[in-house]
Amino acid sequence: MGFRYAKSSAYLKQNMKRTPLYHVHKSLNAKFTEFGGWEMPLQYSSIVKEHLSVRTNVGLFDLSHMGEIAVCGQGAGELVQKLSTNDAGRLTDGRVLYTLFCNEAGGIVDDLLIYRHTDNHYMLVVNAANIEKDLAWVETHNDTGAEVKDVSENTALIALQGPKAIDILNPFIPERDVSEISFFRFVLGEVAGIPTVISRTGYTGEVGFELYVDANDAEKLWNAIYPAVIEAEGQPVGLGARDTLRLEAGLRLYGMDMNDDTNPFEVGLGKFVKSKNRQFIGKKALLREKKKGIAKQMIGFQMLDRAVARAGYAIYQDGGQVGEVTSGAPSPSLKCNIGFAIVTSQTISENDKIDIEIRGRMHPAKIVTVPFI
Repeated sequence: MGFRYAKSSAYLKQNMKRTPLYHVHKSLNAKFTEFGGWEMPLQYSSIVKEHLSVRTNVGLFDLSHMGEIAVCGQGAGELVQKLSTNDAGRLTDGRVLYTLFCNEAGGIVDDLLIYRHTDNHYMLVVNAANIEKDLAWVETHNDTGAEVKDVSENTALIALQGPKAIDILNPFIPERDVSEISFFRFVLGEVAGIPTVISRTGYTGEVGFELYVDANDAEKLWNAIYPAVIEAEGQPVGLGARDTLRLEAGLRLYGMDMNDDTNPFEVGLGKFVKSKNRQFIGKKALLREKKKGIAKQMIGFQMLDRAVARAGYAIYQDGGQVGEVTSGAPSPSLKCNIGFAIVTSQTISENDKIDIEIRGRMHPAKIVTVPFI
């Protein structure tokens, strides 16, 4: 697993937040974990079964722990553009943009999605552990007069991912063919009669959709779709398989692969920094770093034995330490162990051999192209 496992059950019950679907997960005998301050389903059957279900059939996810921040009114577009490393100014209605918030030093405050409803209505979808942090960041830099509101508590997010997602979802939306929704686009409609924002971004590397609904409608929507998922030989999917799916797809996880002290270039996200003819927070520092030359780089690796490399494990090349693992896990699809690492050596390239220190012993690995599948 790439993320941290649960604390004690007593701690969870006393301190964790829960999604509107918590009791549904309980009824499905989910095993829970702490993640980003939330008590979330880690798995229902097994991580491998759930992972392969998404790759071959379909999986149903509760992602209601994610944060949603509405930015509305006059000045909304200007504020979003000022915060975003990617060019939010090129968004049109119904489009979604992956971007980063950076601090003045170029460090990554968070990675997120921007949904543009209209030129004065945007929705920011942020990481669960960063909701309060991101809200404060947006509010602190709001000098445009925009209205900023955290709507996370009132919003539920259910995701349907896998090759059968289109066939499963279409009968619930009789007025629309969801296959016509392009990648990184969204529409407003009704799913099973429930008002829904239907988007197509994905975090698994498979065909899939994200369904944003009022929190009060979450259980109704889940219960409508769930039987069709089971009939298609799919499964509910917890955070365990979500992590292995995103890792195989070559997608970074905030708090593991990047943080406030890493910049976009170091973690292979430089293509999401669009600096031409626009200003944004962190631009000067990022351009300075790029001109100076990036001292670190993110690489993907595959273990050459049965060992699993976890976050924080040291990486060596030619006897010297060159970096450390940020994420690592078994790959159910590839049937080997894979991971991300940040290294300082600029000479490392594809197929190079490295060693990873695991519990005092060196284990061989090689550098591979990302995404892994």
